[in-house]
Amino acid sequence: MQIFRLNVYITMVLFFMATAFPIEAIAKHIIGGDMTYEYVSDVGANSRRWRFTMKVYRDCFGGGAPFDTDASISIFRGNTQSNVLQEAFYVNYNDFTRLIPDTPQCVTKIPTNVCVEEAVYVFERTLPITVSGQSYFIVYQRCCRNESITNIINPGSVGATYAVELTYEAQVAKNDSPRFKNFPPLIICNNLPLDFDHSATDADGDLLLYEFCAPYVGGGNITQGPALFSCDGAKPDPSCGPPFDIIPFAVPVYTPDKPMGGNPVVAINQTTGFINGTPLLLGQFVVGVCVSEFRNGQLLSTIRREFQFNVADCQPDVFTKIETDSSTLVAEQYLIKSCGSNTVEFTNLSGQQQFITSFRWEFDMKDSIATNSSVWSPTFTFPDTGLYSGRLILNPSGGSCSDTADIAVRIFPEVNADFSYAYDTCVAGPVVFTDLSTSEAGVKSWFWDFGVPGSPTSSEQNPSYLYDIPGQHPVTLFVVDANICSDAVTKTINYVPAPPIIVIRPDSYLGCYPARIFFDNLSKPIDETYDIKWTFGDGGDTGGVISPTHTYTEQGVYDVSVAITSPIGCMISDTFFNLIRVEPRPVADFTFSPESGLTTFNNIVDFTDKSKDAAFWNWQIGNDFTTIQQNPTYTFTDTGLTSVRLIVTHREGCKDSLTKTLDIRPEVRWYMPNAFTPNADSKNDGFQGKGYLEGAVGFRMAIWSRWGELVFETDNPDDAWNGRVRNTGGNAPPGVYVYVVSFTGPRGEPHEYKGYVTLVR
Repeated sequence: MQIFRLNVYITMVLFFMATAFPIEAIAKHIIGGDMTYEYVSDVGANSRRWRFTMKVYRDCFGGGAPFDTDASISIFRGNTQSNVLQEAFYVNYNDFTRLIPDTPQCVTKIPTNVCVEEAVYVFERTLPITVSGQSYFIVYQRCCRNESITNIINPGSVGATYAVELTYEAQVAKNDSPRFKNFPPLIICNNLPLDFDHSATDADGDLLLYEFCAPYVGGGNITQGPALFSCDGAKPDPSCGPPFDIIPFAVPVYTPDKPMGGNPVVAINQTTGFINGTPLLLGQFVVGVCVSEFRNGQLLSTIRREFQFNVADCQPDVFTKIETDSSTLVAEQYLIKSCGSNTVEFTNLSGQQQFITSFRWEFDMKDSIATNSSVWSPTFTFPDTGLYSGRLILNPSGGSCSDTADIAVRIFPEVNADFSYAYDTCVAGPVVFTDLSTSEAGVKSWFWDFGVPGSPTSSEQNPSYLYDIPGQHPVTLFVVDANICSDAVTKTINYVPAPPIIVIRPDSYLGCYPARIFFDNLSKPIDETYDIKWTFGDGGDTGGVISPTHTYTEQGVYDVSVAITSPIGCMISDTFFNLIRVEPRPVADFTFSPESGLTTFNNIVDFTDKSKDAAFWNWQIGNDFTTIQQNPTYTFTDTGLTSVRLIVTHREGCKDSLTKTLDIRPEVRWYMPNAFTPNADSKNDGFQGKGYLEGAVGFRMAIWSRWGELVFETDNPDDAWNGRVRNTGGNAPPGVYVYVVSFTGPRGEPHEYKGYVTLVR
């Protein structure tokens, strides 16, 4: 078949025309590269000359730097963890080529912007043979990669390292490293099979093993100044030695061995080097391939190549495709299987039909060849069971737009699924299923679905199943025989036995009347089609309710009975003696002393419990105080209405409560002297009252002489009369004066104090 090679080139046409992957975003600079070596000659007794070939690939329309004419090559001696720089030098490429792809079939227009350039650097070096365990590392590093890469993090800042390790064993053996035969296609098609030969050749005939591996990082995105040539610059000079970091894959979707993600993944064959699979994710993916060379079980070298796969949506113009039982091809054949029927209808899904002028189906019927060139999706009848081969040929006259699909048809005997079942229809128990399925090839697997959503299934041949739910249960048996032929059968079981035992669970076994108790019926199997009769021991009963609620209104101990009758008349009953006990409910009550006259200055209250059948007490006084004392005493620190709640609890947990309100009246007090001596001796020099005025408003004190003259007035209870007229005029004469003090109390009550004061000088 030509579909795989054709898909690649058709993809190249469609991919670069698609707006999802404009060429400017696909490749700005490096696409891939690798480095190999070959033995040239001995130089003296302890040195050998080697030829190294480095290939670097770039997108010639992608922008970025051109190929280096002074590529900085560094040679390190040591191991992957500890090494020294042997020498550093510059090389120019020996060969520079623009790669031109073959003209794909059935494509009349090739895009002019498909362009990949290859630069080949060849250089020789004479190197002394190292000691055992030491290698040479030949290194070239350059930045940077495409911004549009899908499978690595921050790709525009990640450079590349192309290096090869010349091991001590390879030096001694005068080894030539493997060389890759083909450079991978730049673009491949999504959802179309990929089959690419990425194998290598080896002049020495050594054993080669292949694997996907992680490409190395090299350099960074610094493009100016002296740092340009550092290990973090775009052009390290000299290149930096091992150990090398690997590129940061966007895990967990992408990893070195799964660089393109998907499930199943695109994989490389360990022994052939073929990359096979069907890409399932669109994007641009960096891929690393390592080929390891073994001789007599000893590893001589590992060659590492890096490249990019661009996966795009595309369709070839002409391709063969046939609807099958499987989406995969085996040995490039479409596999068609028929179980129990020799007549097979083939569905032709080939495309594109506008390019298909003729077609031919042909099948080898053992003693003849059956053909059909007129029906797009024909039907063929095969003579017997067995294996038959055939082909679908598009444009069989040949030319650039033909394609062929090989077909293998396997006709198998039919398989018939069947089973029987048995169970006790009166008393609930497991249903026993017996497989009765038949097949000439022999039934090899069974799958039972017992018809209850979310219930377990079974793969036993003859399982049993205990239903929790009664009713009509559709049971399905699916069988597969040795030919992978299958059949299924469904039978409905009317499962309505009585429960083997009665199980009930009240939400409470003990309560205070009126006790409202829910009885949870846990008996199985039952539903609304069963006749259920309850008696609760207090004269109350109910029928038809699976799990009822009943209220007990009197104290006592009660038996509960349940009778269950199935839809076909099977009955079971049981009595649960002394199941429910109902106690009297407590009654909350209390008194307090004093009962009246509570004020700011009379604020200590004694509470006395008067409750009945109480075992525990919980007092809630106001918002901030609680106590579990039976008879507490409390000092009120604030005035006003305060609620006092008593919650009492019966020894069985029943509760009652009572709330009363206490009024703590705010109280003001005021006292006036009857004489004062304003003689500046700091003793009794001023006239003012004393007392407690918390919450009072509208204070006013006025003082008059006996002739009715106002000598002092204030609205501040802290102000005193100093014996002078209005406290600033001349001295008032000694004698008797009249005063009036008034204010409004915290609850609006008026207060007035009148009297006489004697001014003594």
